[in-house]
Amino acid sequence: MAKIHPGATLVPHFRDFLPAWVARQEWYVGTGIPSLTPVGYFRFEDPAGGVGVETHLVTDGAVLYQVPMTYRDAPLQDTVPGVAEPLITTAEHSVLGTRWIYDGLADPVWLSELLGLVRSDSVSEPSRKRGVGPAEARGQRLLAGDLGMDSVVVELKRVVTVGGPLKGPGVAGVVMGAWHPDGPDAAQVSGCLAVVREVTSAK
Repeated sequence: MAKIHPGATLVPHFRDFLPAWVARQEWYVGTGIPSLTPVGYFRFEDPAGGVGVETHLVTDGAVLYQVPMTYRDAPLQDTVPGVAEPLITTAEHSVLGTRWIYDGLADPVWLSELLGLVRSDSVSEPSRKRGVGPAEARGQRLLAGDLGMDSVVVELKRVVTVGGPLKGPGVAGVVMGAWHPDGPDAAQVSGCLAVVREVTSAK
């Protein structure tokens, strides 16, 4: 699994590159470049240990956005199709050197780990970042089957709201999230982070 390096720095920092990237995405519902505040973080573990996988929950004060990211030591040659801007940025990690930071939805490692979470009804790894309350993603398997990458599609909720998941025909699983929108000492809320659908039922 990817090793965490407490105290390491990243240049440019997330606050320097993430708002402009979010502002360019079709799912962004604001205007202009937002001022984003972290609400929570959670991680997936790459079994091979080569790719860092982390999701940021950030708010512009009105909307909560979900931004999964992967951190790689070289450019990703084969991104998952359908993502408009797979590469978010390159940055210098104080311990690991140059990192290529990708939109998680474009990275097959992120997709594999998210589906693994659903298959096993398991929960994400916590982040060690400070200043926010704990956040997590929890998989819920709803249908039998292998839930392989060729047999399902993942509908990622870029804009996250409080409430239950959408269930119905063809929904093979969901990923539910929990976070603290008003700080670590405030109440926890939950909402749907992703829906996994069988390909034959996808629209």
